[in-house]
Amino acid sequence: MLRTALRNVLAHKARLVMTALAIILGTAFVSGTLIFGDTTANAYSNVSAKNYKGIATLVTADEGMRSPGDRHKTALDERLAEKIRALPGVASVRAIASGYATIADKKQRPLGDDWGSLGASFTPGKDGKDARYPLAKGRAPASSGEIALNSGAVSDAGFKLGDEIRFAVDGPVMTKKLVGVVDTDDPRVTTGGTLALFDTATAQYLFASPGSYSDFEVGAEPGVDDRELTERIERLLPEDSEGGATAKSGSELAATQADEITMTNRSLTKSLMVFAGIALFVGAFIVANTFTMLISQRRRETALLRAVGASRRQVVRSVLAEAAVLGLLASAAGFVLGIGVALGLRPLLNSTGSRLPDGPLIVEPSSAGYALVIGVAVTVLSAWLPARRAARVAPVEALSEIDQAPAQRSLVVRGVIGAVLAVAGVAAMLYVATQSTSEGIDAGMAGSALVLAGAAVLAPQLSRPMITFAGKALARMFPASGRLATRNALRNPRRTAATASALMIGLTLITGLTVLGHSATLGVGRMMEKQGLKADYQVTSEGGRGLGKDAAHRLAGVPGVAAAVPLRTVSTEVGGASLGSLIGTDVGAVPKVANVRFLSGSAQAVQAGGAIAVSEKTAREHHLRLGQSLKITFPGAQAEAEGKAEKEAEDAKKKGQKAKGRKKSAKGPSQQDVPYKIAGIYTDNEVVPDALTSLAAIGGHTDSQTDAVERILIHAEPGKAGGLEDKLRSALGSNPLVKVKGQSVLQEERTGSIGDILNMTYGLLGMALVIAVVGVVNTLAMSVFERTREIGMLRAIGLARRDVKQMVRLESVMICVFGAVLGIVVGVFLAWSGGHLVRTSFPAYQFGLPWARIALFLLIALVVGVLAAVWPARRAGRLSPLESIGAQ
Repeated sequence: MLRTALRNVLAHKARLVMTALAIILGTAFVSGTLIFGDTTANAYSNVSAKNYKGIATLVTADEGMRSPGDRHKTALDERLAEKIRALPGVASVRAIASGYATIADKKQRPLGDDWGSLGASFTPGKDGKDARYPLAKGRAPASSGEIALNSGAVSDAGFKLGDEIRFAVDGPVMTKKLVGVVDTDDPRVTTGGTLALFDTATAQYLFASPGSYSDFEVGAEPGVDDRELTERIERLLPEDSEGGATAKSGSELAATQADEITMTNRSLTKSLMVFAGIALFVGAFIVANTFTMLISQRRRETALLRAVGASRRQVVRSVLAEAAVLGLLASAAGFVLGIGVALGLRPLLNSTGSRLPDGPLIVEPSSAGYALVIGVAVTVLSAWLPARRAARVAPVEALSEIDQAPAQRSLVVRGVIGAVLAVAGVAAMLYVATQSTSEGIDAGMAGSALVLAGAAVLAPQLSRPMITFAGKALARMFPASGRLATRNALRNPRRTAATASALMIGLTLITGLTVLGHSATLGVGRMMEKQGLKADYQVTSEGGRGLGKDAAHRLAGVPGVAAAVPLRTVSTEVGGASLGSLIGTDVGAVPKVANVRFLSGSAQAVQAGGAIAVSEKTAREHHLRLGQSLKITFPGAQAEAEGKAEKEAEDAKKKGQKAKGRKKSAKGPSQQDVPYKIAGIYTDNEVVPDALTSLAAIGGHTDSQTDAVERILIHAEPGKAGGLEDKLRSALGSNPLVKVKGQSVLQEERTGSIGDILNMTYGLLGMALVIAVVGVVNTLAMSVFERTREIGMLRAIGLARRDVKQMVRLESVMICVFGAVLGIVVGVFLAWSGGHLVRTSFPAYQFGLPWARIALFLLIALVVGVLAAVWPARRAGRLSPLESIGAQ
């Protein structure tokens, strides 16, 4: 029987090639995911190892990363560095001042990622070189007017040595001469960030204060335990200092980094394995369908084996052995193809902003083992039911009939099972649709699986009415070939359903995700309308100091700007209870940039001074009314003043002076209850959600160091909104920290990367759709072989060659469109019911159907049907009538 199985594989290799291709694609995804996971983990580990190479202990100042104007000393200074150098076992201490520095490109826009815009001191050793930042070109910065950049930033921006580089740390733009280009292994830089290096004194001024550092990288002598060294260093750190410092051993840093890498890689691999599992699940339909058709075509052969003494168990084993051999060969080929999949996953994920590090391809033996085991297991399990059917063949029955239609009873039983699954799934999803919390996620997952399984099991029953309806339309356009195609599709509902179900599963997932993404985007758009933002642009600063107090005046002077409205926010309390945020602004101009409408009172009364306006919601929650007087406390300003007073008292104590009047200064006018009158109540909106007043009214009640506005809303003159972005940026000195965002950008930020995620999902689910298309080709090709005599008879009685081809094409189109319609309907239902779970964490979610995308999916199914039939149709058209009639 084993020899029989091997002979069957070799004898029917042409018929099995498409099935093998489905297995190859599925196992390629599995092995590619595993290889990609190992490669990514190794790349992260290498980057981490290089980043912490030679560091036995890392000492970090709690208040490092200062900006110009902040003159607080950190706990790390040269005196502490010398104490650490004197410890036994210490080989070196590399003192660093570091922070964030945003570089402007030649178009005066920020270069690189916001959180990867690093700045640091170039710290040369005795040889004049910095081992962490080796020079690739030029020389190290040696004075306050010089800067060095990483090679990636220089290449991306097109800089060259000698160029004047504009950058900002947390304030005005500065300019320095580019004197050097360095290489770095810092993952924040290698994955899309930038690195700016300065001489030590300049870096201290920018990021700490003169004489202070942000980090000490301590190297140990050979054989010294880094944990013991770290404990000795910790004893040297000041216990009561400004900010303090922490010390971590190199092994602790490496362990933390390893845990983070493991978690990240495990999550990514699991996500990809879900798509690989979907591809294999779809492939299982193809395998089962193929073996069902092969067994039907080999009924005489199977009956002869039974007649000469083969038992049912031997027949089953023979079919399963055939499946195992096919699965083994296809899985081996799939593993080789998986290497290419692994190479392609990195650029695919990077296109969504993942920023994965570079590294060599890692192919572990376990990846090959898993791919082979999974591929063989899926193939054998998929062939199990067809094998059992083969074992039931009676010798006499098989010899008397070549093809036999499935018993009606089997379809009835299948229909009952499918109905039970579908009803249970629909009930679960309707239950999910009534939930207002995320507790229904388990029920949602189970319900989705049941609905999908029910649709697949019911597909034979559903195929009859749908294909009959489509066949009537085709019969009008193509009388002969249309009727024949309809009868062929209806001849074996099981086969048609299995072929269409593979396509249905992929389109269900794609449609569901598309509807969810479209609904989320639709919800964000409506949310922005509800929030009342009418501004054409929003101007903010990436730094912590906000925009200058004259920024609004400068922006208002830009040609094409109708209004520039500044917004400055402070927290408030009334009687110890939070009143929310009080926003100081140009009250009269706010309606130009936001849907603010006064229900009572007026903007003029608020702007006059000593008055505020509150939203409907605030008035309702705090029982406020027009004309009421309030005493408002500003807790943020109070905390700042108290902290400042304590600092001054501590400085005075260190200098041996008496801290007189400090307590009083902590209770200055800005912290007392300040009287305000409610001069207006306006409609609820998110631009000014709680209360508003004039800028002058809150000027004395905020931190003096942040005498600036958080954002400025721009209203453009009619027809002048386009092209204002560069003008607005230029009006503020083309500072790379300034962010100018239009309405479309703000909406994209609210929706996140939904579009990118959907595109990536389409790419990952594309493998399942390709496998489904392979299944259609396989079914049609084997169907043509099975109907060789029939096609010969049709040709003999006058059916033209082109009509035979058209018959096969129309059958393919009906199968594909049936699968697409079923997948779209199921996908829309799951998205509608499951969308209620999304609404629990995203209240703005608004269900909507992307009709254009749905129409595109149907069109793609139509095209796929035509393309899938090209080879089978050509093969059918080439059959000779006489040879076909005589075929056995």
